[in-house]
Amino acid sequence: NLDANSHGESFLKLFQSRFVPGGLYLLDEPEAPLSPLRQLAFLSMLKDMVNQDSQFIIATHSPILMAFPQASILSFDSYPVKEVPYDQLEQVTLTKAFLNNPESYLRHL
Repeated sequence: NLDANSHGESFLKLFQSRFVPGGLYLLDEPEAPLSPLRQLAFLSMLKDMVNQDSQFIIATHSPILMAFPQASILSFDSYPVKEVPYDQLEQVTLTKAFLNNPESYLRHL
């Protein structure tokens, strides 16, 4: 019963029930209902499915999901579309900078 779970737990169970080996999946911001911890669980689920010959195309802003090992990360921020290394992504550099010094980002609030 999906109603007995949190939104994130229900989302993970829904994905788990729909994934089949060898599938091709297009996902748009699957991190939206997921806490950071649940995003890590989702990564584990993705890894299991990739090991069963599934493929994923994911539109995401999540530095956690973009950290999937050996993922090809494409940026659509400019033309032409280009592959970008994980450590050069704005989502990654900004998150690291914020976590290292949140006061510098929050001082204007």
